[in-house]
Amino acid sequence: MIRYNISFAGAGRVAGALCRAMFQSGIIIRQIVSETESDGTQLAKECDAEWSRELVFDSKNQVVIVAVPDHRLSEVLASVKCPETCIVAHTAGSFGLEVFPGNLTRRGVFYPLQTFSEGRQVNFTDLPFLIETSEEKTGMTLSDLAFKIGGQVYFIDSERRKLVHLAAVFMNNFTNYMLTVGSDMAKRAGLSLDLFEPLVRETVMKALEEGPERSQTGPAIRNDLNTIEKHLDLLSFSPELQNLYKEITGSIINHYKER
Repeated sequence: MIRYNISFAGAGRVAGALCRAMFQSGIIIRQIVSETESDGTQLAKECDAEWSRELVFDSKNQVVIVAVPDHRLSEVLASVKCPETCIVAHTAGSFGLEVFPGNLTRRGVFYPLQTFSEGRQVNFTDLPFLIETSEEKTGMTLSDLAFKIGGQVYFIDSERRKLVHLAAVFMNNFTNYMLTVGSDMAKRAGLSLDLFEPLVRETVMKALEEGPERSQTGPAIRNDLNTIEKHLDLLSFSPELQNLYKEITGSIINHYKER
């Protein structure tokens, strides 16, 4: 049984969740590199690791996982110094192997398909990890890391992974924004999001169990213009939300008209 030595560049939500899960599974965490000392030292303390600001990793490291914001990824990867034998993998869904500098030859993508939030513990059991690597041996190592924390592995190239990342934005980020808008409207009525919990749960479960195509309900799919006009009148307080309602309603009508 291989016991890996892993280090992290980054100490944010993704790095923290992966680091803690790996440490709890018996993987040795050597270094946490982070510009923010408070975050880096806290994570390092939790995982019996050392904290540093320098992106320099010694020969005992087998894998360095770079989990930083997308806009920093190229800069951070260009600054990584490690032995040629060390695997360097990033966790971004919208970047591939092309973002690595030429000196990092054992390169990979280690993308967990999940949303990460501060203060919430992620369950990695059966969590999809989308992996892409420069060569087979690197792929085997990254797969083993995912398996050790309970994940499921999918080898997916950059173009397909970018589409997965885009799909995740629609399913997660856009859905969450809709819940935010709905919650704000509920507050205008003096109510809370709790009132909608059964509806939200049933919506998601029905879509997962029966398929979202067969689960659509509401005035748009019925082409109920009377109700749609009433809703638009109610939204007169916000031209932005009126336009959003129009765009989504029109998209639903057109989508199902074609079918």
